Amino acid sequence: MRFNRKVILLAAAATIGCAAQAAVTNPMTQAVIRTYDRIISANPADYATLFRRANEYYRHSDYSKALDDANACLRYAPLDNSDGIRFQALMLRAGIYSQTNRPAQAYSDLTSALAFEPQAMQALYQRALNLLELGRYTEARDDFRRIQAREPRNVDALIGLARVAAAQGDFAYAGSLLEQSAAFSANDPESYVQRAEVRRRMADHRGAVDDLLTALALGKNNRRATRALVDYADTNYEATIDGLTRAIQAVPRNGLYRYLRATIAQSHYNYVAALADLNTILEQQLYSYHGLQASVARCELALGRYEEALDHVGHAIKESAGSVAEYYALRSQILRALGQHDQAIAAANNAVVINREYVPGLVEMALNYVDKKDYEQAATLLGEASMIDASNPEVYILRAWIHETYLNQPVAAAQFYAKAAEVEGFADDDVASLRGFALVHIGRGSEGDSWMERILAGRADHDGRINYLASCYWMMRGNDDKALACVEAALKAGYSDNHAWMHNADGPVNAGALRDDLRFLRLMQRYNSIFGN
Repeated sequence: MRFNRKVILLAAAATIGCAAQAAVTNPMTQAVIRTYDRIISANPADYATLFRRANEYYRHSDYSKALDDANACLRYAPLDNSDGIRFQALMLRAGIYSQTNRPAQAYSDLTSALAFEPQAMQALYQRALNLLELGRYTEARDDFRRIQAREPRNVDALIGLARVAAAQGDFAYAGSLLEQSAAFSANDPESYVQRAEVRRRMADHRGAVDDLLTALALGKNNRRATRALVDYADTNYEATIDGLTRAIQAVPRNGLYRYLRATIAQSHYNYVAALADLNTILEQQLYSYHGLQASVARCELALGRYEEALDHVGHAIKESAGSVAEYYALRSQILRALGQHDQAIAAANNAVVINREYVPGLVEMALNYVDKKDYEQAATLLGEASMIDASNPEVYILRAWIHETYLNQPVAAAQFYAKAAEVEGFADDDVASLRGFALVHIGRGSEGDSWMERILAGRADHDGRINYLASCYWMMRGNDDKALACVEAALKAGYSDNHAWMHNADGPVNAGALRDDLRFLRLMQRYNSIFGN
């Protein structure tokens, strides 16, 4: 037996792990919610309708509104659960707490729900998961065992017990439990995804990747397995690539495995390897999808092969009937690298016509206007982009750069740099926030230095991206020795974006000044093979 992986019983069906708030846009759902609004407006204590509206908000990942309604429902629902609503509302609120990373509150609600319905297996299972997350392993094990006592062949309970054993360092017992679960669910892709999570905790990376590949083989449209495999490569790139390589050797004409290997290589800036797989797929017609042509174009752009990239993005646009904004933005970027700014602006405009709020299209158009020395228009476009995506530090930094460098507006530039430094949603050690670059420009260079040092010391750089940005940062700070050390570390890790190294001059975040340093050019020559030369 398998539990419903949706966390909550009843109709609530939000995807596991999606904690971002999302607005309700479905017209039918909006109509239903408006009906609930009218009922609740007439009777604010209508706890049954409050529960139904909370459930709708939950289904659409609007957890803040769902929690407000669940709280109101529990405020008015009968304390004795005489009509079952209190149990349902507690389950729903526990799901909200789980989705918003509050396991202690979820545990409390699940315990209250079980007091009403002690045989509710889903509640017991969810409580065990929350106990596991809280590090209360003995209690989690007891809950999983209660489930197993009632249902000896329950795969989720077995895997849960394996997770407890792995967390406590008993890898041999965890492994035996995983073997038992395999006997009960040999054809269930989801069980292999869960087993991979346990094997990861056990540092059995080869076994984890093999489990994910088995999940894919059992269900080729298994998005959870695909996402898990791609995520696994973020910290275990070599094990993931090795597993995919073994799978390809076993089934050479499996286009999915090659596509995944190419996608993972590309996302880790290993463009030569990605290009080899993508070209094989196209040449052998293993898989048909216009996105393949676009992926080839991105790799060729990164490797500085602009004419070839332009040809492939043209195929992507044609095969998609010109319906994908991203492809036009990519075409604009390639044309800009070739110095064809009018055509590049037209391509970026096409992206924005398809999607008026497509920020990369607006940014590309703005950068082309910078090259054409129309700085006011560039600033206007970036202003529009920042209104659409207020959490994008790169857009603020580009705006600040234009106001500082070309429009002679230092006050406005400082304001935009300050906004970039204050953007929320990034971890302290996430180089993608670009926070240090912004801090330097508002006179807080020592904070920026500490930020960069902390990132370099605290986060493994598996593909060289961190060290590439660090080289740009230290070059900006005038510390050539540190910058060149980071250049070598990035190249050694395989960061093969030749366009970034040798061509990109957008804003203050680039390697431009290093290109005149003979030591930099020698490093590029030494690691020339990663660029396919």
